[in-house]
Amino acid sequence: MIVFGPVPSRRLGQSLGINNIPPKTCSYSCVYCQIGRTNHMKAKRCEFYKPEDIYAQTAQRVNELGKGRVDYLSFVPDGEPTLDINLGRHINLLKPLGIKIAVITNASLLWMDDAKEDLLKSDWVSVKIDAVNHDVWKKIDRPQGSLALNKVLQGATDFAQRFEGELVTETMLVNGVNDDETHLAQIANRIKHINPAKAYILVPTRPPAETGVFKPSAKALAHAYEIFCEKGIKTECVLGEEEDSFYFSDDIVRDLLSISSVHPVREDVILKLLEERNIDRSVIKQMADKKLIDSYIYEGKRFYKRNI
Repeated sequence: MIVFGPVPSRRLGQSLGINNIPPKTCSYSCVYCQIGRTNHMKAKRCEFYKPEDIYAQTAQRVNELGKGRVDYLSFVPDGEPTLDINLGRHINLLKPLGIKIAVITNASLLWMDDAKEDLLKSDWVSVKIDAVNHDVWKKIDRPQGSLALNKVLQGATDFAQRFEGELVTETMLVNGVNDDETHLAQIANRIKHINPAKAYILVPTRPPAETGVFKPSAKALAHAYEIFCEKGIKTECVLGEEEDSFYFSDDIVRDLLSISSVHPVREDVILKLLEERNIDRSVIKQMADKKLIDSYIYEGKRFYKRNI
Protein backbone atom coordinates (compact mmCIF):
# COMPACT_ATOMS: atom_id res chain seq x y z
CA MET A 1 0.00 0.00 0.00
CA ILE A 2 1.42 3.36 -1.01
CA VAL A 3 -0.53 5.56 1.43
CA PHE A 4 -1.07 4.61 5.09
CA GLY A 5 -2.35 6.18 8.26
CA PRO A 6 -2.57 8.80 9.56
CA VAL A 7 0.00 7.67 12.13
CA PRO A 8 0.47 9.68 15.34
CA SER A 9 3.89 11.27 15.64
CA ARG A 10 5.36 13.29 18.48
CA ARG A 11 7.29 15.27 15.90
CA LEU A 12 4.74 15.60 13.09
CA GLY A 13 1.30 15.35 14.69
CA GLN A 14 -1.04 13.28 12.51
CA SER A 15 1.23 12.07 9.72
CA LEU A 16 -0.16 10.54 6.53
CA GLY A 17 2.52 8.14 5.40
CA ILE A 18 3.63 7.77 1.78
CA ASN A 19 5.37 4.51 0.98
CA ASN A 20 7.27 5.38 -2.19
CA ILE A 21 9.68 2.43 -1.95
CA PRO A 22 8.78 -1.27 -2.37
CA PRO A 23 9.60 -3.50 0.59
CA LYS A 24 12.37 -3.91 1.61
CA THR A 25 14.56 -1.81 -0.71
CA CYS A 26 17.17 0.24 1.10
CA SER A 27 20.76 1.40 1.12
CA TYR A 28 21.09 0.19 4.72
CA SER A 29 20.08 -2.95 6.59
CA CYS A 30 19.97 -1.53 10.11
CA VAL A 31 20.08 -4.10 12.90
CA TYR A 32 17.20 -2.37 14.67
CA CYS A 33 14.88 -1.87 11.68
CA GLN A 34 11.26 -2.59 12.59
CA ILE A 35 10.50 -3.70 9.03
CA GLY A 36 13.13 -6.43 9.05
CA ARG A 37 16.27 -7.16 7.07
CA THR A 38 16.84 -5.48 3.73
CA ASN A 39 16.46 -7.99 0.90
CA HIS A 40 16.96 -5.50 -1.94
CA MET A 41 20.13 -3.57 -1.14
CA LYS A 42 20.62 -0.57 -3.46
CA ALA A 43 22.59 2.66 -3.57
CA LYS A 44 21.51 3.76 -7.03
CA ARG A 45 18.42 5.87 -7.57
CA CYS A 46 15.71 4.53 -9.87
CA GLU A 47 11.98 4.73 -10.57
CA PHE A 48 9.53 2.71 -8.48
CA TYR A 49 6.03 4.23 -8.71
CA LYS A 50 4.65 6.81 -11.10
CA PRO A 51 4.25 10.26 -9.52
CA GLU A 52 0.68 10.50 -10.85
CA ASP A 53 -0.26 7.29 -9.01
CA ILE A 54 1.22 8.47 -5.72
CA TYR A 55 -0.55 11.81 -6.07
CA ALA A 56 -3.91 10.18 -6.89
CA GLN A 57 -3.80 7.82 -3.90
CA THR A 58 -2.64 10.54 -1.53
CA ALA A 59 -5.26 13.05 -2.70
CA GLN A 60 -7.99 10.42 -2.38
CA ARG A 61 -6.96 9.60 1.21
CA VAL A 62 -6.74 13.28 2.17
CA ASN A 63 -10.22 13.78 0.75
CA GLU A 64 -11.55 10.75 2.67
CA LEU A 65 -10.13 12.05 5.94
CA GLY A 66 -11.40 15.59 5.52
CA LYS A 67 -9.87 18.97 6.15
CA GLY A 68 -7.61 19.33 9.16
CA ARG A 69 -7.08 15.62 9.80
CA VAL A 70 -3.54 15.52 8.40
CA ASP A 71 -0.64 17.67 9.64
CA TYR A 72 2.06 16.28 7.35
CA LEU A 73 2.41 14.15 4.25
CA SER A 74 5.41 12.06 5.25
CA PHE A 75 7.71 10.03 3.05
CA VAL A 76 8.58 7.25 5.49
CA PRO A 77 8.55 4.08 3.38
CA ASP A 78 9.64 0.45 3.58
CA GLY A 79 13.12 1.54 2.52
CA GLU A 80 15.16 4.69 1.86
CA PRO A 81 12.95 7.37 0.24
CA THR A 82 15.75 9.12 -1.65
CA LEU A 83 16.35 5.94 -3.68
CA ASP A 84 13.26 7.07 -5.60
CA ILE A 85 14.47 9.14 -8.53
CA ASN A 86 10.98 10.68 -8.76
CA LEU A 87 10.96 11.98 -5.18
CA GLY A 88 11.18 15.61 -6.29
CA ARG A 89 8.32 15.13 -8.77
CA HIS A 90 6.19 13.52 -6.07
CA ILE A 91 6.73 16.51 -3.79
CA ASN A 92 5.93 19.02 -6.55
CA LEU A 93 2.65 17.26 -7.36
CA LEU A 94 1.62 17.01 -3.70
CA LYS A 95 2.31 20.64 -2.74
CA PRO A 96 -1.02 21.96 -4.10
CA LEU A 97 -2.81 19.83 -1.48
CA GLY A 98 -1.71 22.52 0.99
CA ILE A 99 -0.20 20.12 3.55
CA LYS A 100 3.40 20.30 4.72
CA ILE A 101 5.70 17.58 3.38
CA ALA A 102 8.19 15.65 5.49
CA VAL A 103 10.89 13.18 4.53
CA ILE A 104 12.66 10.83 6.92
CA THR A 105 15.94 9.77 5.34
CA ASN A 106 18.97 7.78 6.42
CA ALA A 107 21.05 10.46 4.63
CA SER A 108 23.09 7.83 2.78
CA LEU A 109 22.51 9.38 -0.66
CA LEU A 110 22.83 13.06 0.22
CA TRP A 111 26.29 13.15 -1.37
CA MET A 112 24.35 12.98 -4.68
CA ASP A 113 23.38 16.40 -5.99
CA ASP A 114 20.04 15.26 -7.41
CA ALA A 115 19.02 13.66 -4.10
CA LYS A 116 19.81 16.92 -2.30
CA GLU A 117 17.83 18.94 -4.85
CA ASP A 118 14.78 16.73 -4.35
CA LEU A 119 14.89 17.00 -0.56
CA LEU A 120 15.25 20.79 -0.70
CA LYS A 121 11.65 20.92 -1.95
CA SER A 122 10.26 19.54 1.32
CA ASP A 123 9.25 21.40 4.48
CA TRP A 124 10.68 19.10 7.16
CA VAL A 125 13.54 16.63 6.89
CA SER A 126 15.00 14.18 9.39
CA VAL A 127 18.48 12.81 8.70
CA LYS A 128 19.84 9.77 10.48
CA ILE A 129 23.20 9.90 12.22
CA ASP A 130 23.71 6.67 14.14
CA ALA A 131 27.48 6.57 13.83
CA VAL A 132 30.53 8.61 12.84
CA ASN A 133 33.00 5.78 13.35
CA HIS A 134 33.35 3.50 10.31
CA ASP A 135 33.34 0.22 12.24
CA VAL A 136 30.33 1.24 14.32
CA TRP A 137 28.50 2.42 11.18
CA LYS A 138 29.08 -0.93 9.52
CA LYS A 139 27.86 -2.75 12.63
CA ILE A 140 24.66 -0.81 13.29
CA ASP A 141 23.53 0.49 9.87
CA ARG A 142 25.12 -2.21 7.67
CA PRO A 143 25.39 0.00 4.54
CA GLN A 144 25.44 -1.06 0.91
CA GLY A 145 29.02 -1.85 -0.05
CA SER A 146 29.67 1.09 -2.36
CA LEU A 147 28.80 3.72 0.26
CA ALA A 148 31.48 5.65 2.16
CA LEU A 149 30.81 7.13 5.59
CA ASN A 150 32.83 10.31 5.01
CA LYS A 151 30.78 11.09 1.87
CA VAL A 152 27.51 10.34 3.69
CA LEU A 153 28.35 12.66 6.57
CA GLN A 154 29.61 15.42 4.27
CA GLY A 155 26.46 15.10 2.17
CA ALA A 156 24.29 15.64 5.24
CA THR A 157 26.33 18.71 6.18
CA ASP A 158 26.12 20.18 2.68
CA PHE A 159 22.37 19.64 2.61
CA ALA A 160 21.93 21.28 6.00
CA GLN A 161 23.68 24.41 4.80
CA ARG A 162 21.21 24.85 1.96
CA PHE A 163 17.93 23.59 3.43
CA GLU A 164 15.47 26.36 4.33
CA GLY A 165 12.88 24.15 6.01
CA GLU A 166 13.04 22.51 9.44
CA LEU A 167 15.93 20.06 9.72
CA VAL A 168 16.24 17.54 12.55
CA THR A 169 18.54 14.62 13.18
CA GLU A 170 17.73 11.28 14.71
CA THR A 171 20.14 8.89 16.37
CA MET A 172 19.03 5.38 17.29
CA LEU A 173 21.00 4.06 20.25
CA VAL A 174 21.53 0.32 20.62
CA ASN A 175 22.93 -1.13 23.81
CA GLY A 176 26.60 -2.04 23.46
CA VAL A 177 26.88 -0.85 19.85
CA ASN A 178 26.92 2.95 19.59
CA ASP A 179 26.19 4.13 23.13
CA ASP A 180 29.68 4.40 24.63
CA GLU A 181 30.78 7.82 25.84
CA THR A 182 33.56 8.37 23.31
CA HIS A 183 31.42 7.64 20.29
CA LEU A 184 28.47 9.61 21.64
CA ALA A 185 30.72 12.67 21.96
CA GLN A 186 31.83 12.20 18.35
CA ILE A 187 28.22 11.94 17.17
CA ALA A 188 27.33 15.07 19.14
CA ASN A 189 30.20 16.98 17.54
CA ARG A 190 29.02 16.03 14.07
CA ILE A 191 25.41 16.95 14.85
CA LYS A 192 26.51 20.31 16.25
CA HIS A 193 28.31 20.94 12.96
CA ILE A 194 25.10 20.18 11.05
CA ASN A 195 23.19 22.50 13.42
CA PRO A 196 19.67 21.01 13.29
CA ALA A 197 16.62 22.62 14.85
CA LYS A 198 16.53 19.60 17.16
CA ALA A 199 18.37 16.32 17.63
CA TYR A 200 16.25 13.30 18.55
CA ILE A 201 17.67 10.37 20.47
CA LEU A 202 15.67 7.21 19.88
CA VAL A 203 15.76 3.66 21.22
CA PRO A 204 14.31 0.43 19.76
CA THR A 205 10.70 0.06 20.90
CA ARG A 206 9.42 -2.43 18.31
CA PRO A 207 10.65 -5.84 17.17
CA PRO A 208 14.03 -5.29 15.46
CA ALA A 209 15.50 -6.97 12.40
CA GLU A 210 18.06 -8.87 14.47
CA THR A 211 18.06 -10.63 17.81
CA GLY A 212 20.23 -9.20 20.55
CA VAL A 213 19.17 -5.62 19.84
CA PHE A 214 18.16 -3.84 23.04
CA LYS A 215 17.72 -0.36 24.46
CA PRO A 216 20.59 1.25 26.36
CA SER A 217 20.18 1.38 30.11
CA ALA A 218 18.35 4.35 31.60
CA LYS A 219 21.68 5.59 32.97
CA ALA A 220 23.40 5.35 29.57
CA LEU A 221 20.48 7.12 27.89
CA ALA A 222 20.53 9.95 30.42
CA HIS A 223 24.27 10.32 29.87
CA ALA A 224 23.78 10.47 26.09
CA TYR A 225 21.25 13.26 26.57
CA GLU A 226 23.71 15.15 28.77
CA ILE A 227 26.50 14.81 26.20
CA PHE A 228 24.30 16.22 23.43
CA CYS A 229 23.05 19.09 25.59
CA GLU A 230 26.57 19.99 26.74
CA LYS A 231 27.42 20.58 23.07
CA GLY A 232 24.65 23.16 22.91
CA ILE A 233 22.33 20.93 20.87
CA LYS A 234 18.59 21.17 21.46
CA THR A 235 17.88 17.54 22.22
CA GLU A 236 14.85 15.36 22.87
CA CYS A 237 14.58 11.67 23.71
CA VAL A 238 11.78 9.71 22.01
CA LEU A 239 11.07 6.74 24.23
CA GLY A 240 7.34 6.28 24.57
CA GLU A 241 4.61 4.63 22.54
CA GLU A 242 2.27 6.69 20.37
CA GLU A 243 -0.04 4.01 18.92
CA ASP A 244 -3.04 4.87 21.08
CA SER A 245 -3.99 7.65 18.69
CA PHE A 246 -3.74 5.72 15.42
CA TYR A 247 -6.52 6.67 13.04
CA PHE A 248 -8.71 3.76 11.92
CA SER A 249 -11.72 4.01 9.63
CA ASP A 250 -14.58 1.52 9.54
CA ASP A 251 -12.42 -0.74 7.36
CA ILE A 252 -10.17 -1.85 10.20
CA VAL A 253 -8.58 -4.73 8.29
CA ARG A 254 -7.48 -2.42 5.49
CA ASP A 255 -6.17 0.18 7.89
CA LEU A 256 -4.32 -2.36 10.03
CA LEU A 257 -2.62 -3.85 6.97
CA SER A 258 -1.76 -0.36 5.72
CA ILE A 259 -0.26 0.91 8.98
CA SER A 260 1.47 -2.31 10.04
CA SER A 261 3.27 -2.56 6.70
CA VAL A 262 5.74 0.05 7.99
CA HIS A 263 4.76 0.49 11.63
CA PRO A 264 4.25 -2.66 13.78
CA VAL A 265 1.26 -2.23 16.11
CA ARG A 266 0.98 -3.53 19.66
CA GLU A 267 -1.62 -6.19 20.36
CA ASP A 268 -3.21 -4.28 23.23
CA VAL A 269 -3.82 -1.29 20.95
CA ILE A 270 -5.59 -3.49 18.41
CA LEU A 271 -7.69 -5.27 21.05
CA LYS A 272 -8.78 -1.95 22.54
CA LEU A 273 -9.79 -0.73 19.10
CA LEU A 274 -11.79 -3.89 18.34
CA GLU A 275 -13.57 -3.63 21.68
CA GLU A 276 -14.52 -0.01 21.02
CA ARG A 277 -15.97 -0.99 17.63
CA ASN A 278 -17.72 -4.12 18.97
CA ILE A 279 -15.71 -6.28 16.59
CA ASP A 280 -14.80 -9.82 17.61
CA ARG A 281 -11.10 -10.26 18.26
CA SER A 282 -11.15 -13.36 16.07
CA VAL A 283 -10.48 -10.99 13.17
CA ILE A 284 -6.82 -11.00 14.23
CA LYS A 285 -6.64 -14.79 14.07
CA GLN A 286 -8.33 -14.77 10.69
CA MET A 287 -5.75 -12.31 9.34
CA ALA A 288 -2.93 -14.41 10.79
CA ASP A 289 -4.38 -17.64 9.35
CA LYS A 290 -4.48 -16.01 5.93
CA LYS A 291 -0.84 -14.99 6.48
CA LEU A 292 -1.74 -11.34 6.10
CA ILE A 293 0.00 -10.45 9.36
CA ASP A 294 2.79 -11.89 11.51
CA SER A 295 3.20 -11.54 15.26
CA TYR A 296 6.37 -10.91 17.22
CA ILE A 297 7.28 -10.60 20.86
CA TYR A 298 9.64 -7.80 21.86
CA GLU A 299 10.40 -6.80 25.44
CA GLY A 300 7.40 -8.79 26.65
CA LYS A 301 4.89 -7.17 24.27
CA ARG A 302 3.25 -8.75 21.25
CA PHE A 303 3.29 -6.78 18.00
CA TYR A 304 1.59 -7.40 14.67
CA LYS A 305 3.22 -6.56 11.36
CA ARG A 306 1.94 -6.98 7.84
CA ASN A 307 3.43 -9.99 6.07
CA ILE A 308 5.22 -8.45 3.10
